[in-house]
Amino acid sequence: MSEPSKPGSGERVDEFDFDLPRELIAQQPAAERGQSRMLVIERATGAVRDGNFSELPALLEPGDLLVFNDSRVIPARLYARRTTVRDRQRPTALIEVLLTEPVGGDLWRSLVKPGRKVGVGERLEFPSSGGGIELVAEVLERGEFGERLLRFAGNDDFFAALERIGHMPLPPYIRREEATADRERYQTVFSRERGSVAAPTAGLHFTPQVLDAVRERGVEVAPITLHVGLGTFAPIRVGRLDQVHLHRERYSISAETAEAVNRARREGRRIVAVGTTVVRTLESAVAAGREGALDAHSGSTEIFIRPGYRFGAVTALLTNFHLPKSSLLMLVSAFAGREAVLAAYEHAVRERYRFFSYGDCMLIR
Repeated sequence: MSEPSKPGSGERVDEFDFDLPRELIAQQPAAERGQSRMLVIERATGAVRDGNFSELPALLEPGDLLVFNDSRVIPARLYARRTTVRDRQRPTALIEVLLTEPVGGDLWRSLVKPGRKVGVGERLEFPSSGGGIELVAEVLERGEFGERLLRFAGNDDFFAALERIGHMPLPPYIRREEATADRERYQTVFSRERGSVAAPTAGLHFTPQVLDAVRERGVEVAPITLHVGLGTFAPIRVGRLDQVHLHRERYSISAETAEAVNRARREGRRIVAVGTTVVRTLESAVAAGREGALDAHSGSTEIFIRPGYRFGAVTALLTNFHLPKSSLLMLVSAFAGREAVLAAYEHAVRERYRFFSYGDCMLIR
């Protein structure tokens, strides 16, 4: 449930800006998974402490419920040739296509770059490294900011073709070409359900050994699935928070996870979300449930969590450091307080933490 923000307490997008030296934007994952730094924030006081992710099991309490996102990133960045006569004469002129959401059947919402000249009715061909055509798509609809609706044809196993010709959709602030290691390091160790076009990055820190240590601590562990799409990473192009509208993202919650969450809430135990995608899923599901109870179901969410929001499920949060003026930074500010979060970010900059997808993390408890 949302409440209006008071003047000066987070109504404007530019109130969630901060200065970040470019060299702190992580271009590579940590040398070893699980070895990132972790800033610990006490939610009640705003106090911060420098630590390491390896400490996480000891900072959880027996009886806590740790919920993670098991969505798997697909190689959603593709390169296509337009099939107009002019472009056939320029075979190296490729169009970048980022798949963002399946719509049903062979339809995908996508971002096309450069998209100015890619019109409705055009046919795009997606070549393999050997020069053959792996996939063909027709442009059915044109939207804003490079958005297109594509209908694919020409391949019996679409996802197998993606694995052959697709690239991992690394964020644009990672200014390098995809490396072989990204196929493994831009996935969480618990990823199962394919469908995301960006990683649920808080989960990237976990190793099987850390998960074992969490369970040995007496912490219950449960998965949800939210397929990361434009709702998570699209930039905000308005000036006020009450003008923000996020894209929908698909999620699902099993009967076992629903019962685990409901039981933890009844018993007053902490629910620790691994990442903002888990927060958005659980808060959406609780708001839609019977008398606040969470039901097993699949659906979609466009929830925008901003300061003033009353959390109904999540009581602790593990999250990475997010982009300035992003909806994710606003969510974290809603959870821990805008001033406390921005002060923690200033501390992280001074202490040279690594930022964004391949960067370090923070535990808010």
